[in-house]
Amino acid sequence: MAAASEAAAPFCVSSASSAGKGGAATTAGAGPRPHGRLVLPPGRAREALAFAAGAVAAVLVLLSSASVLAPTPVPNLVAVPSFPIPSSSARDGAGTGGVSAVGAVGQEPRTFYDDPAVSYAVGRRVEGWDAKRAAWLRSRGLTPGAAPERVVMVSGSQPEPCRGAGGDHLLLRFLKNKLDYCRLHGVELLYNTAHLEPSMVAYWAKIPAVRAAMLAHPEAEWVWWVDADAVFTDMDFTLPLAKYAGRNLVVYGWEREVYEVGSWVGLNAGVFLIRNCQWSLDLMDEWARMGPASPEYARWGKTLRAALAGKPNDESDDQSALVYLLREHRGRWGNRTYLETGYYFQGYWAEIVGRLDGAAARYEALERGRGAAARALRRRHAEREHPRYAAARNAAARGAVPGPDGGGQSGWRRPFVTHFTGCQPCGGRPNQMYSRRRCDEGMRRALAFADDQVLRAYGFRRAAPLSDSVRPLPFGYPAAR
Repeated sequence: MAAASEAAAPFCVSSASSAGKGGAATTAGAGPRPHGRLVLPPGRAREALAFAAGAVAAVLVLLSSASVLAPTPVPNLVAVPSFPIPSSSARDGAGTGGVSAVGAVGQEPRTFYDDPAVSYAVGRRVEGWDAKRAAWLRSRGLTPGAAPERVVMVSGSQPEPCRGAGGDHLLLRFLKNKLDYCRLHGVELLYNTAHLEPSMVAYWAKIPAVRAAMLAHPEAEWVWWVDADAVFTDMDFTLPLAKYAGRNLVVYGWEREVYEVGSWVGLNAGVFLIRNCQWSLDLMDEWARMGPASPEYARWGKTLRAALAGKPNDESDDQSALVYLLREHRGRWGNRTYLETGYYFQGYWAEIVGRLDGAAARYEALERGRGAAARALRRRHAEREHPRYAAARNAAARGAVPGPDGGGQSGWRRPFVTHFTGCQPCGGRPNQMYSRRRCDEGMRRALAFADDQVLRAYGFRRAAPLSDSVRPLPFGYPAAR
């Protein structure tokens, strides 16, 4: 029976698939960068109106006393569900959170959740995950492998307050940016502030969080880790999931730097997309064995320094560890990994922020035209219609604004993700390569650039790139100024 389940659940891409050998082809000349309704009888309308007024009053009372009546919250975990998309709601069962009704609570068919041997914790290997996940999907009336592919975004920050002045405010703005993107694109966001494995802190904390998210969200085909200090600077761009049909892991990096040079900065592990399958759980187990929860942590630090070009210390960090795994075990891990450089899957902030004003000007010019296409793009619309307008704007930009969808090192397309690696907004002490002022202004500029794209649906925009004030947009903007 297990074998049959496996055969019906082709989640992972096996080494025998036709994805090709090695990582993705890199951009020529590119090099590594630092990091119901109720019907009432006619005579009951008046009673219904009175009842409704009383209900509204009751709700207001409840809201005003929420701190007293609400249950104790879980402070370390915030899960934000995506808005319902009609196509998936019809398929999966409306009103059930995307999962078809299966009976009374506790009476559902038994699944892997009822197996005490299945653990969320790092160090406890999960066996037969593809079959377990497929069985869960079928038990909930879902079809394994059905489109569209669901994505869960995971991000997070430390449990304690930031040491740096204004750090907590910056983290709030970074979180708002992710909430905005997820709301616009129907992506579910899990923001974690708990150390799920106490010894795995800082950059290592992502592995326990992503691993737990896979088990908590078997309906998701992909889990998308995004560092707290990464900003979505193109609210129109969507992940090209079809492009990754032959891979299980997507990370920003360069094939030559990883596989030939063996550079410890040949990729950036601050943003990655990983398929929810057995291969991925196994990869994270191997990755975690090189981290601080392992008794061999110190030895791995020395091994990484000796094996990777340019590594300056004996610390076993997540990025170096991933480079090592891909390079040294290419047949097992590297061949199922896509090293993405075709767009800014995550871009280095220092080469982006100075170009944001120029990109904004070119997108405004695109919509100021007198043709039917430009008039259609600047037409006001509901926020939930964003995906249609975003697709139309991207199509128009391809012929008018240089550069690839999602931005790149050349051209003026909006960069998809701008990553403030090295700025340490929570710690307050940036890498010595950058001044505090440069980092602060860069972060504010990127966040405002992204926020303008969101505020437009509400009729406003920032007064200036570094201003916290907003101004109303005239009708017909940007043709009317």
